[in-house]
Amino acid sequence: MFGQILITEFMKLKRSKITWLSWLAISIMPLVGGLFMWIVEEPGRAAQLGLLGDKAQLLNATADWAGYFDMLLQITGIGGMILVSVITAFVFGREYSERTAKNLLALPAARRSFVIAKLVVIFVWFGVLTLSLIAEGLAVGALLGLPGFSGTLAMASIGNILLATVVTALLVPVVAWIASLGRGYLAPLGFAFFTLVMGMAIGATGWGKWFPWSIVPLFAGVAGPRAEVLSAGSLAILVLTSAAGTIATILHMRYADNSQ
Repeated sequence: MFGQILITEFMKLKRSKITWLSWLAISIMPLVGGLFMWIVEEPGRAAQLGLLGDKAQLLNATADWAGYFDMLLQITGIGGMILVSVITAFVFGREYSERTAKNLLALPAARRSFVIAKLVVIFVWFGVLTLSLIAEGLAVGALLGLPGFSGTLAMASIGNILLATVVTALLVPVVAWIASLGRGYLAPLGFAFFTLVMGMAIGATGWGKWFPWSIVPLFAGVAGPRAEVLSAGSLAILVLTSAAGTIATILHMRYADNSQ
C-alpha cells in the first residue's frame, strides 16, 4: 500500500505545473550568481547597470571560482529555504485547497503513510533541484572563464551546497505540519517567510546556532560570519526539530477529521 501511495504522489508531481516552475526558479539562481561575477569582473562595463553594480561591490565578492561557489552557497541557503517551503506548502496544502483531503482520510491505509510518502517526494524533488543547480552553476562558471578552479575546491564547495540542502530539508516537516494545521497554502507560506526573517535577525546575534531557522543562513554566510562547520549542538537541534515536525504532522493526520 505504501508503494502505491508513493507512486501516486510522484504522479501528482509529474502532472503539476509547479514542478516546472520550481525548476525554472532554481535555474535562475546560478544565472544571478554569474551576473554578479561578471559585474565584479567587469566593473567598468557594469557601471552602466547603475545600482546593480553598487550592490555587487557591497557583496565583497571576488571574480573567481571560490567567490562564485560562495555566492551559490548563499543563494542556495536563502533561496532553498523559500523554495522548499513553497514545495511543501503545495504538496500538503493542495489536498485541502483542491478538496481531496477527505479522500485521503477515507482510504483504508495508515494515515502516516501519506505523510511519509509526501515527505519522501519533497526530499527527492528538492534533491533533484539542487543537483540541477550545481550542474548549471558549473556550466555558467565555465562559460564565464572564472580563474582558480580546482577539483579540491569544487568538491568542498559542492559538499557545502549539498550539506546546506540536507540541513534545509530537515526543517520541512515543521512546514508540513503548519500546512496540515492551516489546511491550505497561506499558513505555511506565511510561516516560512516569518521564520526566514526571524532566522536572519537571530542569526546576527549569539543565539543563532540554537535557532533552527538561523542555522542555514549562518552556514551559508548570509546572517553573519559564516560557520564553516555545523556544530554537534546545531545538528542535534535540527534533527529534534525535524523529528518533532514529523511526529506532529503524523498525529495531526491520524486524528484529523474533515467536513468538506
